[in-house]
Amino acid sequence: MYDLTIALRTDSEKCLYEQIYEYIRQEIREGKLRPGERLPSTRSLAEYLQISRSTAALAYEQLVSEGYIESRPYRGYYVCRMEELYRLDTGEEDGDADTAQTSGKRPQYRCDFSPTATDMSQFPFGVWRKINKNVLSESSSGLFAQGDSQGEYSLRETISRYLHSSRGVNCSPQQIIVGAGNDYLLLLLEKILGRHVKIAMENPTYKRAYQIFNSFAYEITTVDMDSAGMSVSGLRSSDVTAAYVMPSHQYPTGVLMPIGRRLELLKWADEAPDRYLIEDDYDSEFRYKGKPIPSLQASDKHGRVIYIGTFSKSIAPAIRVSYMVLPQALLERYRRQCAFYSTTVSRIDQKVLEEFIREGYFERYLNKMRKYYKEKHDLLLEELADFGEAFQITGENAGLHLLLTGKRGQTEEELLTAAEAVGVKVYGLSESLVEKDSGESLRQPGGTVILGYGGLGQEDIKNGLSLLRQAWL
Repeated sequence: MYDLTIALRTDSEKCLYEQIYEYIRQEIREGKLRPGERLPSTRSLAEYLQISRSTAALAYEQLVSEGYIESRPYRGYYVCRMEELYRLDTGEEDGDADTAQTSGKRPQYRCDFSPTATDMSQFPFGVWRKINKNVLSESSSGLFAQGDSQGEYSLRETISRYLHSSRGVNCSPQQIIVGAGNDYLLLLLEKILGRHVKIAMENPTYKRAYQIFNSFAYEITTVDMDSAGMSVSGLRSSDVTAAYVMPSHQYPTGVLMPIGRRLELLKWADEAPDRYLIEDDYDSEFRYKGKPIPSLQASDKHGRVIYIGTFSKSIAPAIRVSYMVLPQALLERYRRQCAFYSTTVSRIDQKVLEEFIREGYFERYLNKMRKYYKEKHDLLLEELADFGEAFQITGENAGLHLLLTGKRGQTEEELLTAAEAVGVKVYGLSESLVEKDSGESLRQPGGTVILGYGGLGQEDIKNGLSLLRQAWL
């Protein structure tokens, strides 16, 4: 068993559990803690460091949630195997970088501005553990039986109330289908809509959704965007029966679709039978300026919008609970053709989530994270102030990322290469383009990169931008 000699600082801005968490995480990333190695128990660690056991447990829970360690019942905590792990916090000497290039290993980054990362440091692990314990102790054997194929009715009822109050969605619990992630719901949607569907997607778009649709027998047409979102004139000329849109915070551009464009889309859907809009309400929970924008579904009067949302961003990626709201006509089709599919979410997990929302913990946590992410968002914009002459900043004030577009003729490829040279990982907009030569896009002047900040601490943001300042300005 590995001894953890951690120099805890009481004068640090970081609380004790964060210091323990960061120390162990760094030891794992640097290979000092090896895969399969056993860690001290929370009791032993607490006694050794002269801290409370709950502090040690909180640090371990954070490491478990991020996949650095695993808890084995009755045996303890062990380091997970992560052969492809980035060493995010350490730099490389020039010789090491050359070795990494020649050996084919992934580069090691000092800062990763991932647009998909989230911050779990504020998650109420104790509350989640308590609810889980209560559910297991109070439940009958029925909770371990196969449940409703659409998800537990009580959870769907809770979700419908939440969606109506927070997003303006008008639906009954009967219209909601609960599934393990958006991937499953899109696969289920293919069974509902049928195999040979012509579908339009924004360009650029959420590439994973495109890959899923592309795996079907779907005919996909990309429609370019303007400052208001998907071009309706482009949609009309595409001869499609469905359109996949992200009106509340489009990924990756961050465009917020105004009400005029939303009504145009609804009018297009109303003009022919069996036309539908698939609304992916991406990142809708995190808005930092103005009032929350209601969903597209909230303006739908004729059952043309299929609404999809998830708790992966607002709670945790590992929750793996998403939901789909079907218009009444498609609900009847689902019951005829797909009701035999079993739910993909454990009834126990559904019950824990239901209690977490119903008892008000979710609302309090979400409000806390809005404030927490806003602080990061504001810091990022503050630190980017001197980038204004060289870059145009767009996509801010919502979500967990923004975009920088070069004003001095830099190509995306040049920006990515320069950032990597100083140990910073940024992401090119061309990765989200569909049916266009991404290699050509990389070399176009005025390249655009994506900076995500959700998974970074404030010091990480400052340090990362300091390095980008050296590379780009």
